[in-house]
Amino acid sequence: MKLAQAKEAFLMGTMNEKIKHIYACGDEDCETTIQRYADAVNCFASLYGENREVSVFSAPGRTEIGGNHTDHQRGHVLAAAVNLDVIAVVSRNEDYKIRIKSQGYPEDEIDLTNLAVQENEKNGSKGLIRGIANRFIEMGYPVSGFDAYTTSQVLSGSGLSSSAAFEVLVGTIINALFCSGKESAMKIAQVGKYAENVYFGKPSGLMDQAASSVGGFVAIDFADKDKPKAQQVDFDLNSCGYALCIIDTHASHADLTPDYAAIPEEMKKVAAHFGKEVLSEVPETQFYGHIPELRKEIGDRPVLRAMHFYSDDKRAKDEALALRMKDFEKFKQLVRASGESSFMYLQNIYSAEHWNEQAVSVTLGLIAHFAAGLPEKDAMAWRVHGGGFAGTVQAFVPQKYAADFVQTMNSWLGEGSCHLLRVRPVGGTQML
Repeated sequence: MKLAQAKEAFLMGTMNEKIKHIYACGDEDCETTIQRYADAVNCFASLYGENREVSVFSAPGRTEIGGNHTDHQRGHVLAAAVNLDVIAVVSRNEDYKIRIKSQGYPEDEIDLTNLAVQENEKNGSKGLIRGIANRFIEMGYPVSGFDAYTTSQVLSGSGLSSSAAFEVLVGTIINALFCSGKESAMKIAQVGKYAENVYFGKPSGLMDQAASSVGGFVAIDFADKDKPKAQQVDFDLNSCGYALCIIDTHASHADLTPDYAAIPEEMKKVAAHFGKEVLSEVPETQFYGHIPELRKEIGDRPVLRAMHFYSDDKRAKDEALALRMKDFEKFKQLVRASGESSFMYLQNIYSAEHWNEQAVSVTLGLIAHFAAGLPEKDAMAWRVHGGGFAGTVQAFVPQKYAADFVQTMNSWLGEGSCHLLRVRPVGGTQML
């Protein structure tokens, strides 16, 4: 499609129904989204020329719903794509280069004739692009290059995984342009993980990429580390009268790397006691049968964290089942139980080394105070979101109290702290 036709498709209303479906939005938000796409087309034209054949893509951020720190033990997770996304206007080229200009950042240019890991690209977007392209070429696809302009609503550090959204976006582009769309959403997620691990230098799991790529509520089973299973859970959050909120605690992740690393390390120490690599390989009954020697051998905190794994791994499966059965009351109970387990057993709410800095604890307490004033029939659910220690908190709030909740949380934590989100039913996708 010519660039001018793409812009017209958005501005003339052709895309309205598709946008409303993908972004789970009404007319007002649809108009804002349409203008965003039209602006992106204009920016592409100013960078790469008017007379280009273009395609348009989108990939969402994600939220972790259930299974806190269970993925690295090859357990179960419930996640969801959200309506905040990164979009791209793209045109193929034949000069074996990928050029991506992201709004607010310098252009990244990758030479496809050199796809070796570049140490100076670690922790940067160029490394991600090079790694994704390399993996697709290794899979036998003729990636010859493209130019792209991107703009993102998934802000870095928002707790909604901007990096995974970007990885899925690039993977979705290459899959569409050079693979005839043959690769599955999960394969695109795995390619993103490969690039993040090898080229970016971050030893992350697969949950973020899988949720962004598959879309909707996604139940993920990581038992097979090479072929994890992901299945969409059909559930409409709006239908039960609740909104999803993510609250920024404004706590810094700086100096917390040892805290994050200790969680999988300590869980794996428990597994190693039984000659296994991860806790999912150790039967729960066997674990509880060895509590005295485990406490003596490796200490109490690893034991507590293992207790959390077994309970939250089951909860993630039960949460998915509750949504499938349309039992939202049960789902909320499980979310609250997960939050309590993270606080009591997993202990990722604040750093023991920085005990006087407890922004996540304070935020959870403020949510509990707000929730205590609601009628029992409008009970809320809330928990720490993601890795913990800093970052964000998640809450499910009755829609009729959502505006008051946002205003109240912002008054306590600062304007712009609380974000109302929607679960997006579609993952990485080609819009045009």
